[in-house]
Amino acid sequence: MMTRDKLTKANQSIEKALMVIEVLARQHGPMRLQDLSDAVEMPASTISRLLTSLGKHRYVNQDPDTHRYSLTLKFAQIGALVKSQFRISEAARPYMKDLSIEVEESVCLAIEQDSEVVYVDTVDGPDSMLKTMQRIGKRAPLHSTGVGKVLLLNFNPQEIERIAESTGLKPLTYKTITDKQRLIEAVESIRTKGYAIDDEECEIGARCVAAPIWDYSGIVVAAISVSGPATRMTIAKIESIRDSLLRVANEISRTFCMGGNEAISRDKSLR
Repeated sequence: MMTRDKLTKANQSIEKALMVIEVLARQHGPMRLQDLSDAVEMPASTISRLLTSLGKHRYVNQDPDTHRYSLTLKFAQIGALVKSQFRISEAARPYMKDLSIEVEESVCLAIEQDSEVVYVDTVDGPDSMLKTMQRIGKRAPLHSTGVGKVLLLNFNPQEIERIAESTGLKPLTYKTITDKQRLIEAVESIRTKGYAIDDEECEIGARCVAAPIWDYSGIVVAAISVSGPATRMTIAKIESIRDSLLRVANEISRTFCMGGNEAISRDKSLR
């Protein structure tokens, strides 16, 4: 357990790191270590340690020739993800309704937050299965869900390995992926195929197929899935509805990039 003194020091380190980030963000170009030190009024040795940590997690880049520091586009990616949470549900909702009617199953929308799946919208199918499985706001592991494995497309193998080490690959069923290398291979396969399947990996008796929703920069901002009881959501049915899911995911991606206006107008016309 972290002591009060260690917690205080950790909080101070976070505050110092945020000061460095804000200074770098306001600059029109890379900065020297000494200039950063002067700007935040901290010793260069302290700034160097903070920059090393930020660089390790790909938030800061150091030019190998000039040795100057700058922020990476990872901040832009995070900004895009935060922004998406405020309007992705609005853009996706009418498409989710249509897809649920077409395939006669439940449809859900999820995002990644703090290395977990967070369900942000659901449309119940004929048996209201999502009311117990994927309620809005419910969290789930990335490694054991179709939407979670899709959301892992934003990460490279090294980052997936770090997530696996920090969160653990807890087996929820006997089919859950619990090996880091298998998870990395599964994500690479999803990258090639364009969709993911949860074959009773999160809950025995339930299957789903999921697809990514992209923003204009190529970031997966959300995942959409079709879920149902395994007795009805057979592998054959998954294959038969896969193209419909991919079509809808692409339509939502396009609408989302346009600002959601098309989806909002379409939803109003259905009322």
